[in-house]
Amino acid sequence: MSAKSPLLVLASRNLKKSGEIRDLLAPYGFPLKSVAEFPGVGEVDEDGETFAANAAKKAREVAIATGQWAIGEDSGLQVDALNGDPGVLSARYSGEGATDEKNNLKLQEALRGVPDARRGAGYVCHVAVADPTGKIHLSFEDTCRGRIISEPRGENGFGYDPYFLVREYHETFGQLSPIVKKYLSHRARAFRRLIPELQKLFERLGP
Repeated sequence: MSAKSPLLVLASRNLKKSGEIRDLLAPYGFPLKSVAEFPGVGEVDEDGETFAANAAKKAREVAIATGQWAIGEDSGLQVDALNGDPGVLSARYSGEGATDEKNNLKLQEALRGVPDARRGAGYVCHVAVADPTGKIHLSFEDTCRGRIISEPRGENGFGYDPYFLVREYHETFGQLSPIVKKYLSHRARAFRRLIPELQKLFERLGP
């Protein structure tokens, strides 16, 4: 990608998420800023019923507020035994004042007594890209399957990562190195689908 690529604003104030996405885009020369770098932009009310709806809303509102191209990303954990919960409420699962610790405590309580064989789960990531007028041009979703374990393992990642065991590696997202996670995570998979189309889009639009 040329140095003339438009600036992309990520509609997230989560520093770890922003870092992961910046690392995914960096090899392709896409300049990225977090919406946290735009003090006048308010919070987006994530009231959508799907990851796609929330991603699109975040991209649209941040694009309009900043006058830049924006990436909206919504992701979360869907646990089979909980009928897909916590789903779009993953970051707010434990209610007002939710933290990773509180969310994980609630998840473990909800899964109390559920055997390993029924603890299947998937991390989902949906990503959308909007132009400065708020028009959505690209939208992709992908997943990474695993299982929820009872005790945390590893210090990497955030959210439910220390409890999310990737069967093929016999390690959690909290244990896997950033290099491995960069390849197989739900976020990495969604962006792997997005990036080629983003390159084509900006090539069509020209400088």
